[in-house]
Amino acid sequence: MRLLPAAAALSLAVLLAYYVYIPLPDAIQQPWKLLMLDAGFRATMQLASLKAWLGFDHYITSIRNSMEGFEGMMEGLLGFESGGGVMPGVKVSDITFAGVPVRVYEPPAGGEGHLRRGLMFFHGGGWALGTGKKGSYDTTNRMLSDELNAVVVSVEYRLYPEVHFPVPYLDCLAAAKHFLSPEVRARYAMDPERVAVTGDSAGGNLAAAVAQEIATDETMSVKFSVQALIYPALQALDFNTPSYLQNQNIPVLHRPLMVRFWLQYLGADLSLLAQLLANNHSSLHHPSITPELRARLDWTALLPPKRRRDHRGGGGPLVVEKGPGGPAKELPGLLDARASPLLAGPEVLAKCPRAYILTCEHDVLRDDGLMYARRLQDAGVAVTSEHYEDGFHGCFSFTVWPMDFDIGKRAVRAYLDWLQKNL
Repeated sequence: MRLLPAAAALSLAVLLAYYVYIPLPDAIQQPWKLLMLDAGFRATMQLASLKAWLGFDHYITSIRNSMEGFEGMMEGLLGFESGGGVMPGVKVSDITFAGVPVRVYEPPAGGEGHLRRGLMFFHGGGWALGTGKKGSYDTTNRMLSDELNAVVVSVEYRLYPEVHFPVPYLDCLAAAKHFLSPEVRARYAMDPERVAVTGDSAGGNLAAAVAQEIATDETMSVKFSVQALIYPALQALDFNTPSYLQNQNIPVLHRPLMVRFWLQYLGADLSLLAQLLANNHSSLHHPSITPELRARLDWTALLPPKRRRDHRGGGGPLVVEKGPGGPAKELPGLLDARASPLLAGPEVLAKCPRAYILTCEHDVLRDDGLMYARRLQDAGVAVTSEHYEDGFHGCFSFTVWPMDFDIGKRAVRAYLDWLQKNL
């Protein structure tokens, strides 16, 4: 009979290992830490989905509550509020820019009489999760302000499910225009020739889109001089790029989750998920997809030869064909370059500021960033393409214990060093 508890414990351990374990490439360091992190996130999502099914809360609200609870627990363990023990000389203010909540980081006093750099940051989180006020985002922004002698503004744009495209983009654009205005530049003593826009993942999408709009807006007397994009999500037309297929099960951004984020952001019916995962296009017959537009995300031409694989390429609108239940359903905003900056024309890209684009080998969004770097270069824009062979999505945010990874610390340091030299 004593064998029963031992057998039960062994069975539980086997089930736990089965849930946690996902085969990872050898290049990824600290694999078990990443697997445990991913398992925790998946469990949080599944519990949130169950609560939503039972009618308690929207699943995104449940995930946010869980994340806030974890962050609060970590702050208690570390003994200080998020970011408070890092760069204590940085002044932090929570205000609004054009009605949009922002957090402003001002560098320590000193160097009076000299203009300072400016940097606007958009956080990631699938246009549904996250805040720039907590965790590694807050810590990194304090570092940027201190080391670059920069006024850093982190934008708290509105999120799904409360809103969807184009609202997050419009929030970021309004905040950016306010940031670049003469009044704000004078208030913070910013150098108009040294202002950057940056963001990671969904925030990288917003940064690229805002950079394009500002660059082509003739009413703006001051424009961004630099854009720094951290594994940005740049298109929703093709979920069969080599990186989407090679990394579809790699933590922490699995392919189905990224597709779901896109559906949510575009305000589309979530029942279309299976169709998008199948890359169910009508590209050859849809009148909106011209050969010129298709070429803007043709990975068979835009990716370096070593990145090309024997995969079926995409290139066309994700359209669910008409079925017995009703008319065809299209994704709203699918072809809007404000949502998918990779679709912007060469005349727009040619006006964009010089760029830093960070990509990770083991990330579904890898090819989005690589294709955008190539298109910017083809348009005459100077691009620094920083690629990490041992990188995975989200690593830039994993710099604070206990979720710290060496790759994250290296990525943040290289990003900061590039801004120091180029902004």
